[in-house]
Amino acid sequence: QLFLSADEDFVFKLHDSGRTEDRGVLYAIGRIVLFAPKGSSFAVDARMVGLKQAIDGNVVRRFAIANPEHAPYGRAAEQSLRKLGLWESLQGKLVLGENVSQAAQFASSGSTQGGIFAYSLALVPGITQQGQYLLLPEDLHAPLRQRMVLVKGAGETARAFYAWLQQPAARKILTQYGFVLPAAAAK
Repeated sequence: QLFLSADEDFVFKLHDSGRTEDRGVLYAIGRIVLFAPKGSSFAVDARMVGLKQAIDGNVVRRFAIANPEHAPYGRAAEQSLRKLGLWESLQGKLVLGENVSQAAQFASSGSTQGGIFAYSLALVPGITQQGQYLLLPEDLHAPLRQRMVLVKGAGETARAFYAWLQQPAARKILTQYGFVLPAAAAK
């Protein structure tokens, strides 16, 4: 009854097919981090110099991101790696999670030498204690515009939750978990 998406294009497609009441509301902008588990072979930095050195030194054997073919956070990771000239050198070393949560699990468990995943997941105590992370600059990838929408025929509970998600209390929680609010992104 209520659809929240990390990729606003999914919401637009639902609307274009006549399945939603309208085009929904932009509720957050996601961010990504570079993560290195404890004992990793590279230092995290905003322009991934440490990662590049580790790749060039043939120290990185596996690196986790969400699958860019269907995961918005994976597309942002790919864009960032391409912009910094690391995408080609990571081919054959990428471990693709089915979603951003699985990519975070691969990177934080130490089954890869690191990864790129959602900032909101890096803030989870079970993950943040497993290594170090750095928020990547926004200019490395297209914005991760997250949109929500009511599906046609949504009930009162879904409507109430949709309305609550747009209130200050909910917006405060979103910012605590690493999301940028749309109004803040415009500034």
